[in-house]
Amino acid sequence: MTEDAPSAKRGWRTSLAPLGHRNYALVWWAGLISNVGTWMETVAVGDLVALRTDQAGWTALVAAAGFLPMGLLGPIGGALADRLDRRRLLLAMTAVQMVAAAVLAALAAADEISPGLLAVVVFVAGCVAGLGFPAYSAMLPDLVPPEDLLAAMSLSQAQWNMGRVVGPALAGIAIGLGSYATAFAVNAASFAVMLVALRALRLRPSPPPADDDPLWTRIRVGAVTAWSVPGVRSAIVFISIVALTASPFIALVPAMARVHFDGDASLTARLVTAQGIGAVLGALALPVLAERFGRYRMLMVGLGALALFLAGYGMAPSPLVATVAIVAVGAAYMSVLSGIGTVVQMRAPVAMRARVLSFYFLALGVLYPIGATLQGPLADRVGMGVVTALSGVVMVVVLGVVRVVSPGRFSALDDPIEA
Repeated sequence: MTEDAPSAKRGWRTSLAPLGHRNYALVWWAGLISNVGTWMETVAVGDLVALRTDQAGWTALVAAAGFLPMGLLGPIGGALADRLDRRRLLLAMTAVQMVAAAVLAALAAADEISPGLLAVVVFVAGCVAGLGFPAYSAMLPDLVPPEDLLAAMSLSQAQWNMGRVVGPALAGIAIGLGSYATAFAVNAASFAVMLVALRALRLRPSPPPADDDPLWTRIRVGAVTAWSVPGVRSAIVFISIVALTASPFIALVPAMARVHFDGDASLTARLVTAQGIGAVLGALALPVLAERFGRYRMLMVGLGALALFLAGYGMAPSPLVATVAIVAVGAAYMSVLSGIGTVVQMRAPVAMRARVLSFYFLALGVLYPIGATLQGPLADRVGMGVVTALSGVVMVVVLGVVRVVSPGRFSALDDPIEA
């Protein structure tokens, strides 16, 4: 027992070590506030669409409108991030996102908002996020030393999901008071906090690009590099499978609450919050478990657990059971995303990190909304529970086929993780 206690203490110090670095801490805390606002808006948008249409298909479509451009424009954002000063690029993109959220707030306050108009504004915000997110992701290794990178990624996932815990609860209060506009306005204000934090960062100026190639040439070189590095290529294959099969449960939470369980905004908020709690717990535990059992092994365990817990969530007989199940889903899903994402961060060449990462996010950003738009209408026909439960099964089957047909995909993930 005396030997285990120091080991556990070291493990939790490992999980929180990135917060000891000033630049990372600034971005992390500001990001937490911004993510609270983002999740307030996400829940408000999803609930408003589900309320006015009563269709899972519409809910999935609006979610796809926000996420799809993030993937499609990611390679352009990656090329820009490897060429321009990343902080300045993020400042510009964050300012535009703030304006988009303010527009939603104004439209909601005037009661001039419809599902179609929501989709348009969400699409514009998604385009901006797609251009800026590669810069944010590529900047992460500049904020912490290499030994803290997995913990930094896990903490960033935890931050995102802590926003998922607090944001939906606040959105539920705002919606309960009849004010979708408040949720959108808080999100606009939260982007202002991120602007202040980005201005306060102390970073070395971005080095000039090693080449002066045109934008499309840089994108093509990034694509070739991403596909030529075995670990990165395998990570892209894995995230593609997960995004298409398992990830859509996130977009369909409002439909699960309103359509499947005949609930209201409070149930939507509860399910989103529960998933966030699970993800936060998973984020804190992952570096400790990975240090003890190995990162590759924890990734494989996470994939199996995700399929199992999705089945439990989909087949839940009551909102209470679904709430408990989605906590476990959140923990497993976070461990999978962090595990796969770390491979890309560790293997991507420094000079092309943003471009390589952008193709990882392209796979996630395109296939997640495609999966959601397929599963949403299917759920309207055969039931939300059945579709959600089977999504995890399909994921495992496809991964099993990949292991049989191309076992090298798995070993390529193993080598860089254990290095």
